[in-house]
Amino acid sequence: MPELPIRAALELASSLGEVREKPLRMNAIAFHALYERTARPLFHYLLRVSGRRDIAEDVLQECYCRVLSAKLPEMDEAQTRSYLFKIATNLLRDRWRQNEPRAMETVNAPGAMANHSDQAALRQAFERLKLRERQLLWLAYVEGASHREIADRTGLKPGSIRLLLHRARRRLAGLIRGESCDQPKGDA
Repeated sequence: MPELPIRAALELASSLGEVREKPLRMNAIAFHALYERTARPLFHYLLRVSGRRDIAEDVLQECYCRVLSAKLPEMDEAQTRSYLFKIATNLLRDRWRQNEPRAMETVNAPGAMANHSDQAALRQAFERLKLRERQLLWLAYVEGASHREIADRTGLKPGSIRLLLHRARRRLAGLIRGESCDQPKGDA
């Protein structure tokens, strides 16, 4: 996982023109503590959903730059974490919409995963899912997020999460079994 010291984050935010006129949301110590608590799960989410380390690293940095420079109400740790995931989801969605040709290529499986055919089949099937399906499954089953937390992080309606998760699980199961699970386009 990439290191993001406060100086690098400030320089990046400044180069993006986001800090010039705005005061920072938190001091270096608070930022470092936030980063230490949230960067690893956010990075793994971005890596798994995007399928590319370089994209995950870029989006991770941009998420923290936005948090640093955003004018936000006072938030507790859970709210800040949800806000970070929501920024990450939106940034990935923007990349997806721009149709960046390599944005969602698959990443090589780590050596430990390559030795187990069931895990390899799961990984390959997961990578064939659509962006939203990967996001929902990752947040629900890896991060352990509740339906409400998933809705907060993705910007979806809380009432639709259960149905969307059901469909994503069903599609994943079909892909693992080798079934053709093509769906109409438009569900990013």
